[in-house]
Amino acid sequence: MMNGDQLGFDALLQDADTDNATRVFDRETAHLPGTWAEALTCHRQQIADHHAAMLANEFETAMHIRQEAYLLASKLNGGRHGILAGKDAPGCKLDAAASAAKGELPLWGQSGSFVVDTAGLTARVEMGGMFGIGATAMTYLGFSVRAADSDQPFLSATGYRSFLGVSIPPEQGMTPEGFVQRVIEIHVEKELNDRLLRIDPDFFKR
Repeated sequence: MMNGDQLGFDALLQDADTDNATRVFDRETAHLPGTWAEALTCHRQQIADHHAAMLANEFETAMHIRQEAYLLASKLNGGRHGILAGKDAPGCKLDAAASAAKGELPLWGQSGSFVVDTAGLTARVEMGGMFGIGATAMTYLGFSVRAADSDQPFLSATGYRSFLGVSIPPEQGMTPEGFVQRVIEIHVEKELNDRLLRIDPDFFKR
């Protein structure tokens, strides 16, 4: 059983570890703004820089910018976990505030919704930004698609399909829209043997 001295010593060690972690975090984020207005401006610039890097196939640069975005959100959160814990969490707020306007195609690293017509189908695309699932681990950002019309054939019987961790040969100047179209085309050709599926109306209504 620990005595009071041992407990006190352990508490001192824990405090020292916390202080060290705080100093490291402060150094890592010293170049980033700590107010909401400045952070939003910074994140919008991050998106612009990230988009340019992706178009140029400079993937290491793009991944570094995504890490910087997470540090920015962490700084707004006081260095605590939970930057994506809900709509009011810093990462979620930055993503929403910097998302593409309705009807506009998103940049790489910017959340957005748009329609594509390709491979014999029409789909509503929900594109993830820098805070999307797996964004710091995957070269290409994830997206999901929903059928625009339940009477038309689609990628699945549910009228929905998610694409995460997709890898395709890099192309200079490939936009998010072009990426989505290419992924769908490859999926239809390779996975569906060029045969789209009939949508089950019961799934589509959900």
